[in-house]
Amino acid sequence: MRPNLFQAISFLLVSAAMAAQQPAPAPTIAAQAPNSDTSYIDAQGTAHVTRVVPVPQTISPQAQLALGHAEPDQGPPESLAERRIHTDAYTAKARVAWTRLCPNQLVEDKIAGVPVRIVTPDGMPEANQDKVLLDLHGGGFNSDSGSYTESIPIAGYSKFKVAAVLYRLAPEHPYPAQVEDAVAVYKELLKTYKPEHIVIYGTSAGAILTGEVAVKLKQLGLPLPAALGIFSGLGDFAHEGDSMAIYALRGLSGHLDPPGTGSHDPDYLNGADPKDPVISPNYADLRGLPPTLFVTSGRDLLLSGTVNQHRAFLNAGVDARLVVYDALPHAFWYDPRLPEAIEANHLMADFFVKQLSK
Repeated sequence: MRPNLFQAISFLLVSAAMAAQQPAPAPTIAAQAPNSDTSYIDAQGTAHVTRVVPVPQTISPQAQLALGHAEPDQGPPESLAERRIHTDAYTAKARVAWTRLCPNQLVEDKIAGVPVRIVTPDGMPEANQDKVLLDLHGGGFNSDSGSYTESIPIAGYSKFKVAAVLYRLAPEHPYPAQVEDAVAVYKELLKTYKPEHIVIYGTSAGAILTGEVAVKLKQLGLPLPAALGIFSGLGDFAHEGDSMAIYALRGLSGHLDPPGTGSHDPDYLNGADPKDPVISPNYADLRGLPPTLFVTSGRDLLLSGTVNQHRAFLNAGVDARLVVYDALPHAFWYDPRLPEAIEANHLMADFFVKQLSK
């Protein structure tokens, strides 16, 4: 398996002890970087390539600057403890930045015994009081990178209340704890809200969890929500898509190991069958799922996972829409400094508004 694919949003854990045992290789410097393209395809079809890729002019100046962020391509991965510290620090700052753009009232609460963050946007109209969006945050199933960055802008732009589920985290609580927590919250919301007035969505691990929860709800015979939002996810833990071998968390920047064999993210699966239809919805009967918006980007390590799941939904007859943003890396919509992030959050919010207005 490939260690720590996501760093800040990784699906695979590496212990601090392992990191400490390995000396840090020196990062590549400018003099060592390739200045021409090479391509060799071996007898098995494996590509051994280098590419010199300029920053495209199709994206905003802010996004172009962000793609120039230096990220070492060598060195040991973060420990889980370090990752959680860094993620918590980042999201605390992001909460402040997004709140400046989208003023709100945020409270900590519990629904069905599960911790949640409830974001109520300033200026929410009375007509929206009976509707709610359920956010399943990103963070590689082992941290929380999205309960602020996914809920605050979507609440602000949709003018709906958002309940972000703080589900249990792996490796302390592997699958199915995350699905159980999300389903418990949804079932409790059904006591107050009509299913056609609820949307479930998430980014990265939360996008994966959104598909898993939808399949579980269908298996349980529960009424399905009005819509789903799957923003940079995957629906097949048994196979890693092509983009996982090309992009790291920041796209073409940063450390990336060659892909290995075996199922994706054993720490989350904890021995469960990667082709279980709840774990990997691409193997499930997806017929009858609600309208679903898929969003990804050109340098997203989960680009393949997102488009393959979108195709599975289409093949099942689901009203599934796909938007791919050029050049940008994984979950770029977390960053309030990017015009494309503002646009993407508006796109997501507008989709939810339309689905809840039917």
